[in-house]
Amino acid sequence: MVQIDDTLISLDVFEKQFLCDLNDCKGICCIEGDSGAPVLENEVAVMEDALPAIWDDLSEKAKELINKQGVVYTDEEGDLVTSIIDGRECVFTYFDEKGICKCAFEKAFNEGKIDFQKPISCHLYPIRLTRYKSFTAVNYHSWNVCKCARICGEANNLPVYKFLKEPLIRCFGEDWYAQVEEAAKLIEQEKNKR
Repeated sequence: MVQIDDTLISLDVFEKQFLCDLNDCKGICCIEGDSGAPVLENEVAVMEDALPAIWDDLSEKAKELINKQGVVYTDEEGDLVTSIIDGRECVFTYFDEKGICKCAFEKAFNEGKIDFQKPISCHLYPIRLTRYKSFTAVNYHSWNVCKCARICGEANNLPVYKFLKEPLIRCFGEDWYAQVEEAAKLIEQEKNKR
């Protein structure tokens, strides 16, 4: 583990390789899983406010569920997560012309319609955060549906922390990320000494 400020970062974040390959996986991470994507309490109102900008991109089932249940629910583990359709896909998904599942928030963000890119848990994946009283654990999550991303990451020699530079800065700030880069150099130096 590497400690930076009040975060403890798993060595996997530095050592594992990852690069999404949407042409291969088709965005299955937005469809598979036991529950929706984790959501922070302060993201709920932002998501609700962004609904008008994404509404036309959502499926009829998604619209019905949002009207009935809202943008989030509390799952079996007591976590606040995005609402999902029939126990599967996130309500905020849409499918592009290639059949790739994508995020309606991110589409509206890229089009300049909203300033909310997507829930930070989605943006940070394959990193998962666990918040404790005195620190936040920053861990790499390995999921079988992302096998092609691991293969692509290895082929491109892209560590998780570099793949996730933008969302890590969004979450923790530029100074924190600069410390991550320094830690990565030290880890590499230690590895080369062996």
